[in-house]
Amino acid sequence: MNNEKNSTNLYAYALLTCLLTLVGCAKQQRYATIDQISISNIDKTESMQIAEDVLAKMHFTIEKADYENGIIRTRPLPGAQFFEFWRSDNVGVSNTLEANIHSIRRIVELHIRQKTEDRQQKTEDENLTSDICPPTSVLCIDCNVQVQRLSLPIPRKSDEPLPNENLQELTRTAGAEWSDLNKDTKLATRILKRISSMLGARHSQLDIEYRESSVE
Repeated sequence: MNNEKNSTNLYAYALLTCLLTLVGCAKQQRYATIDQISISNIDKTESMQIAEDVLAKMHFTIEKADYENGIIRTRPLPGAQFFEFWRSDNVGVSNTLEANIHSIRRIVELHIRQKTEDRQQKTEDENLTSDICPPTSVLCIDCNVQVQRLSLPIPRKSDEPLPNENLQELTRTAGAEWSDLNKDTKLATRILKRISSMLGARHSQLDIEYRESSVE
């Protein structure tokens, strides 16, 4: 009994130490988040394959990959714990704290569509334009990350504790349900930047534009 209690206290102490370290080392900064990247003259199929690869390396499992409609959706991924240092789905101190204090999971959805833009070439007189240049193919990639938190029922009696089990077992608790929280714009930004980085590594001189997120 004492060994079990000591083990619990040691785990709690290690978790608290790790979280305090994260808070102490964090810089007070404002994240510039993005929710869309636009890339000129790039193949849609190749971009979707790279997007799947990026998500797989971040430990997401693909639930749906619709190449015709340009949709990629993942299965829910439980938030990384403090000892899972190899994972990269917790971006920022607040998201790391939330994932270690609460039972949360994230679902990523990408929308990849191709459009054609007509561009006019300006003459020496800025008020005049010459003939329209050849149409340019632009690929737009939007990323949406939904955060969900597990809500457990309140015990019926004060002496009836909530089950102290792993996440999979907690979800089977009667009355337990996942509720939508906010959008994780920081993780969406990380995913989009990794996709653009991998595309840039394959193709030199890519014209990539980033659209800032309107969600805080």
